[in-house]
Amino acid sequence: MIIGTVIGKTTTSEFEFTADKDIRKFEYIQIMHRESGDVLCQIIELIRDSQKTIAKAIVIGYKDANGNLKPLRTPIDPGSEVIKASDDFIKDVIKIKNYDKGAYMGMLEGKKIKVSLDLKKLLTKHVCVLAKSGAGKSYAVGVLLEEIMEKNVPLLIIDPHGEYSEMKSANDNEQDLESMKKFDIKPMAYRKKITEYGDTKLNPNLHPLKLNEQLDKQELLHLLPNKLSSNQMAVLFSAMKNMDTLSLTELLMALEQEDNNAKWNVISVIEYVKKLDIFSLDPTSYNELVSPGRCSIINLKGIDPYLQEMIVYKLLKDIFEKRKKEQLPPLFVVVEEAHNYVPERSFGEKKSSSILRTIASEGRKFGMGLCVISQRPARIEKNVLSQCTTQIILKITNPNDLKAVSNSVEGITLETENEIKNLPIGSALITGLVDIPLLVNIRPRKSKHGGESVDILKQFDEDNFFDQLKEFDKKELLPIIRPKISAKDMIMMSDREVDKVLTYLIPSVMAKLKVGNSEINILVDLIRGDVIKDISESIVVNSCDYADCAIYEKVEYVEIPYSKKLKKKKNVDEVLSMVKEDIIEKKECYVVYHKLVYKDETK
Repeated sequence: MIIGTVIGKTTTSEFEFTADKDIRKFEYIQIMHRESGDVLCQIIELIRDSQKTIAKAIVIGYKDANGNLKPLRTPIDPGSEVIKASDDFIKDVIKIKNYDKGAYMGMLEGKKIKVSLDLKKLLTKHVCVLAKSGAGKSYAVGVLLEEIMEKNVPLLIIDPHGEYSEMKSANDNEQDLESMKKFDIKPMAYRKKITEYGDTKLNPNLHPLKLNEQLDKQELLHLLPNKLSSNQMAVLFSAMKNMDTLSLTELLMALEQEDNNAKWNVISVIEYVKKLDIFSLDPTSYNELVSPGRCSIINLKGIDPYLQEMIVYKLLKDIFEKRKKEQLPPLFVVVEEAHNYVPERSFGEKKSSSILRTIASEGRKFGMGLCVISQRPARIEKNVLSQCTTQIILKITNPNDLKAVSNSVEGITLETENEIKNLPIGSALITGLVDIPLLVNIRPRKSKHGGESVDILKQFDEDNFFDQLKEFDKKELLPIIRPKISAKDMIMMSDREVDKVLTYLIPSVMAKLKVGNSEINILVDLIRGDVIKDISESIVVNSCDYADCAIYEKVEYVEIPYSKKLKKKKNVDEVLSMVKEDIIEKKECYVVYHKLVYKDETK
């Protein structure tokens, strides 16, 4: 179908034509060139007045005798006819392949041509996803992760905001469900493939993440939060010199035996690292984290940024070393908010910077792929960005970020830069897939998206803001400690018919004690002054070895329905006067106790 005629001055890379039919921006067109034959071009802008429509277009190239994409050497002739490019011609010229094991990302803008990334290339030569906040980068990454999970490639996701856990559930968004028909996909949940790790004190639904306490000397020095003086370094090296294996526990014991007053500052620094509670002599198995068909999400939501750096460094360093020795299968590592973990050197150095630079430069040799995601490309280490051969770029408007992208990504022209600023939500420029950047409509997510922005105005509009505030004020948020076994579980385990459950709140105090080199929590009720040894069974003792009475449950502030809140009969200082150990801190709370009332008792 002829849609226009070339007019005015032309070059080997761009031209204008008058459009006789309805056309759209980014549409692919085809022109017959007197030397090169059929040439593929693309509309980049439309200008319309009351009389005519002028389209600006760029030349993509033509296919030579060897099947390679080539640029023109002479300009297009004015007066040449312009036709819409067929799907077959587009696929043939720019070599869009339907990879058997590809990652289906979406469709070419304005066409029903599926665009898939070559996973073999992707997983060995790295990828970056760049966009401004709210442009849909996490959504696009979710699409990529779904494709990788379906190919059973081991995934490790560094997730600082806890937004990828929603992938366990199928997408139920009505708009997405309707759009799925166009893209020929169906909703899917990935619950069986995903395991989420993190701090169980912040989120009890997570699997605990513990890192190997066995450190080499360089690792220990790298992880220390403070720089030590030469005298302190001498003490540290003296304590380490005769140690066969280096663990934080053994190091503290060795330091205490040093005859040098400088040891106390060193001990306080090592104790600080140990108290972070991320290192253990029984760490999370790396073979558990990295195995075929498993997606391990490292949920760092709520964790201190400095601690996040340490976790990312130690975790990725250990996994990279094991991968080099082929003790783990090939894997793909995804780092969200990468500018926080490997920033450009002018923005400072992070604990995690060195290992991410190493993986970016050497990971491909050992089958360890890397995906870096950021809303601030200007703040990421340039060498890391330049190692990514595939780029998924969504809308970016910040001039510094645009400059960083154009400097790090091949094939980005001035016209492309302008288009990046105007990309609509849901569209991405994908480079490294073929010889030219491709504009792709990202397909809907099969799983639920967890990265939506909170709509404050929707939640609290002017009409009901103060009403909701009053309702919230009515709620009774209490500091409580729950039993490990819920009332529902107690009913299910009971061999008698339950009539009702009575829930009592027992006033108590949690005290943190220093026992030797350790810190433990004990719980004392404020009615009789007894130490509660087992919350689930409400077992109390009058006196005990504190280590045997240690509890690991945490106080949480929640609104909870209860039958009766008991009144305390003893004050905190009175019940804690029996404690001979140093009390670091204390906190009043309520212990939840469920009592089952059976039907044969109420008759």
